[in-house]
Amino acid sequence: MGTFFRQRPIRIPLLVLTVIAAAAVVPIWAYREWAGVLFAVVAAAALAAAWRMEEKTYKETERHIENLSYRMKKVGEEALLEMPIGILLVDDRFTIEWANPFMTQLLEYDTLIGEELSGLSEDFRSFAKEDAEHEGVVSLGNRKYKVVHKPEEKLFYLFDITEQLEIETLYYADRTVLGMILVDNYDELASGMDDQTKSRLNSLVTTLINDWGAEYGIYVKRFSSDRFLAVLNESILHELEKDKFRILDAIREETARESSALTLSVGIGADSGSLPELGELAQSGLDLVLGRGGDQVAIKQPSGRVKFYGGKTNPVEKRTRVRARVISHALRDLIQESDKVIVMGHKLPDMDAIGASVGVRRMAQMNNVEGYVVIDFDELDPSVTRLMEQIRSEPDLFRHFITPDEAHSLITERTLLVIVDTHKPSFVIEERLLQKAEKTVVIDHHRRGEEFIEDTLLVYMEPYASSTAELITELLEYQPKGDRLSMLEATSMLAGIIVDTKSFTLRTGSRTFEAASYLRSNGADTVLIQRFMREDIATYLERADIIRTVEFFGEGIVIAHGEDGEPHSPVLIAQTADTLLTMKGVNASFVVADRPEGRIGISARSLGDLNVQVITERLGGGGHLTNAAAQLEAGSIAEALSMLKEAINESTEGGTDQ
Repeated sequence: MGTFFRQRPIRIPLLVLTVIAAAAVVPIWAYREWAGVLFAVVAAAALAAAWRMEEKTYKETERHIENLSYRMKKVGEEALLEMPIGILLVDDRFTIEWANPFMTQLLEYDTLIGEELSGLSEDFRSFAKEDAEHEGVVSLGNRKYKVVHKPEEKLFYLFDITEQLEIETLYYADRTVLGMILVDNYDELASGMDDQTKSRLNSLVTTLINDWGAEYGIYVKRFSSDRFLAVLNESILHELEKDKFRILDAIREETARESSALTLSVGIGADSGSLPELGELAQSGLDLVLGRGGDQVAIKQPSGRVKFYGGKTNPVEKRTRVRARVISHALRDLIQESDKVIVMGHKLPDMDAIGASVGVRRMAQMNNVEGYVVIDFDELDPSVTRLMEQIRSEPDLFRHFITPDEAHSLITERTLLVIVDTHKPSFVIEERLLQKAEKTVVIDHHRRGEEFIEDTLLVYMEPYASSTAELITELLEYQPKGDRLSMLEATSMLAGIIVDTKSFTLRTGSRTFEAASYLRSNGADTVLIQRFMREDIATYLERADIIRTVEFFGEGIVIAHGEDGEPHSPVLIAQTADTLLTMKGVNASFVVADRPEGRIGISARSLGDLNVQVITERLGGGGHLTNAAAQLEAGSIAEALSMLKEAINESTEGGTDQ
């Protein structure tokens, strides 16, 4: 009875109504007999009709449910067997136990039972490692399938997404890309030409760029004497990347024949559906290229990822005395508005970082502001140690050298923090100072990388300069005339120039000699510099042990390495790379060795035919076309060598990613 009413709950209120009707008959009968009889007849008829209606409705509903259940079961069976969705059941070893007919027909097997899942596609191997429900894409034949894996049921669903992926590919290939093209040094070169020569050069550049655009289907519009706008799509961009943007070489070579060696700097914005954002990315990429010396292409995406192409030539000097004077005056104003100046270079500072820091501290003194140099005395190579020992002998200068902790306690809202010889926040001696400083200035001579110190008041980056010490020397000439540089200050700065130029043999321009002349006139002692740079016999033999491992990797490229567990100073690693570059038949050298702090260091040198900067950038480093370095977290020298060789191959075959 209980089951009967639970299955047909509508009978409960009918039963209640029946009881109520029966109870109502008694008082009505007692009042009027004929009324009681009439009420009983009507109530009985109504209740009988309700019971018959309920019975009919119940049976119709039951028949409908039975019919619907049958149809659903049939549809489920047909869906399981006929729908174009692959279904696989596997065992614990990922061997197929059952597959629906769609999978069997798809793979043209008589039966899939007993087949290994990885035998159908290697893509299935990744699913074996997943314990939770997981989705992925596998290739079967020439088609792509979205796979849903349910580990608890040991079940796989496969959905054909080949057409969807093709549509997505077409969509992304047709997305708009914007490019900003700048002809480097055009105005400077054209200003000294007669009208006929200028017209010929202008026509040559325009023709080369327009022909390049027409070849690839790019819309190119010149909107100023040295700037072009390029509109293309992603598929065209991929073709340009395959050809490594040979327009760079074409412009350089063709204009060189006209005795007017011009180069192009190109910033490209990609991977966005917003035209304003593409424009901003293109301009940002162009700024990045100009900060790296020009003659390059930077492809920038909203994610921050950047790819570089080109950079095969040494940067042409573009800075002027006017710019140096303007920067010097701006820096003077910032110094005078500050309560103190704190100068900081990069970790494991070299001669250039120390010399530049000394120069900025003197600049603060010229403006009657106290200046300090941040240095970690536990991280100094032998040559810098000798320089610091000499500085220690002059208490008036040495008292301005402070530790990172002391600097952190001295800095205030009005303190000016000047970063020299680096622009990457991860490279500075103490990154906490960047976070605390309200006013920051960056002065550097390295090509700009994507990682950059943010919220700076003033940036003076000149990749055309030999060293940061050279830049600081020029700025000093426009500061208030007061006390001259001391002999040791001038010597420190000249040492930075000499070390970075390898005794005026690399990256040396006329301005370099002018800066050296200024420092020499202020008492710089070249004999003392030689004493700083001297090495002992043990260091010489240590370098010789590394050179003994040298091997050629491609034409003109040599690689040498130290042994696992034998740390070498960064200076020695760099000196070894310099030594290898002096050997006959060597155009580029790489040295890999353990560093004292536990990481593996790579020093790279080149005569200019190979851009070692883009190679080290792939490994997280940077530098110049001919002089660069990187630090790796590799577990062994062998692993670091493998990473280096892969980076060399990738960089010589195509662009560089960041």
